[in-house]
Amino acid sequence: MIIFIKNMVCQRCIMAVKDEAKKLGIRVKNIRLGELQTEDDQIQPKVLQVFDKNLEAIGFERFDDKKSRIIEKVKSIVIENLHHNDGKINHNYSELIDSQIPHEYNYISNIFSSFEGITLEQYIIRQKIEKVKELIFYNELSLKEIAWKLGYNSAAYLSNQFKKVTGMTPGQFRKQLNKKRKPLDQM
Repeated sequence: MIIFIKNMVCQRCIMAVKDEAKKLGIRVKNIRLGELQTEDDQIQPKVLQVFDKNLEAIGFERFDDKKSRIIEKVKSIVIENLHHNDGKINHNYSELIDSQIPHEYNYISNIFSSFEGITLEQYIIRQKIEKVKELIFYNELSLKEIAWKLGYNSAAYLSNQFKKVTGMTPGQFRKQLNKKRKPLDQM
């Protein structure tokens, strides 16, 4: 049986959902972002009710709707590609999504917009900007290297998009981070 779960975005989410399932005696066969596969063909409705309640308490939600599953799958694809990929990031999201979801990209994009209230492209941009923030925080790459890694044509284009989303330039964001950091001798 496959259980679809909303709001899973990282390894800690996977561990939290897995722990909740195990507490209720749900035998986990496989788990990944947005999906928990059980060894059982069915789970008692009462157990699922408790599981739903426990998931909600930690910020997750089980869902059965076909369109919701598509949206969560799209989110998982984008997040895995951007945030959990140490190699080369795929920059053509329409092809990436097309290769993993058996529906027309326009259909996927339309239902995403109607459910989420933003376009799929806006969602991808927001996720990219979150990745930029993370890379700026670690201070290992220049803005030009970050732009290349995330598929931007130039650091200037990345900087403009960053400012549109956050209200500040990457440089201003970096300065803000540096103000919050304390030197080791002051800790």
